[in-house]
Amino acid sequence: MDLNTITSFRRATTRDELALAPGEMILGGGTWLFGVPQPHATGLVDVTTMGWPDLEVTERGLRIGATCTIAALVAFAEARRTDAVAPAEWTATSLFPIAANALLASFKIWNTATVGGNVCRSFSAGAMVSLSAALDGEAVIWSPDGTERRSPVAALMTGNGTNDLARGEVLRAVDLPAHALRSRASMQKIALAELGRSAAVVTGRVDRDGASVFSITAATLTPTILRYPDLPDGGELTRHIAQAQGFYDDPLGSADWRRGVSVELAERIRRELDAGADA
Repeated sequence: MDLNTITSFRRATTRDELALAPGEMILGGGTWLFGVPQPHATGLVDVTTMGWPDLEVTERGLRIGATCTIAALVAFAEARRTDAVAPAEWTATSLFPIAANALLASFKIWNTATVGGNVCRSFSAGAMVSLSAALDGEAVIWSPDGTERRSPVAALMTGNGTNDLARGEVLRAVDLPAHALRSRASMQKIALAELGRSAAVVTGRVDRDGASVFSITAATLTPTILRYPDLPDGGELTRHIAQAQGFYDDPLGSADWRRGVSVELAERIRRELDAGADA
């Protein structure tokens, strides 16, 4: 889509150049930005020229640069990159391509759409929101005054397509902790149409200390995170999902249907994780 109100374009290479003038917007991959009208925008500031590494592997975990494309993240999980290699014990990287396929987008979009852009759009069905929330992802946010703040991605969302990022704040990266990457994890999704946008995405994982985490996205307006000291029984998990808030109605599913399928998907995952405990 042509953005016919744009009168300026800048490529940022330093943090100072990220300061926004009135009417300017941050541009990453642009797959959403150029897909809908932006009548209030008069300028674009490209952050893909900041030189941020796509992926950084450390003892603490994985830092995903905000400008990392979804295709690059999937290639990392599938050991098709040489510049960043996942430790063999990071078994939860198997979720990366599953989450990417929960995004209603072709592989062509994957090569342009960024992880940071997907998180900042903050749609309930955002694939990178689902992945980050499931693995205790933390957003690293640069503030206009030169400071940095951090927020769990799950807590960053305030609604379907809204978040608590202030004007001028820029997402620098998403950090995934090593303990979550070492977990046994499973993700399942469902949509009313075979190739439709996900209406419910449920993820479960068991960490090495035995604690378990279940997350529900797409079905609820903001990520729903359920934590347990060990793997819960079916009745407990079902009860907590049934009591969860935020299930909503839209053309892709009713709130009651979303709640029901979330219960079913979570139970399937719970059984899978339970069966794999002795594997």
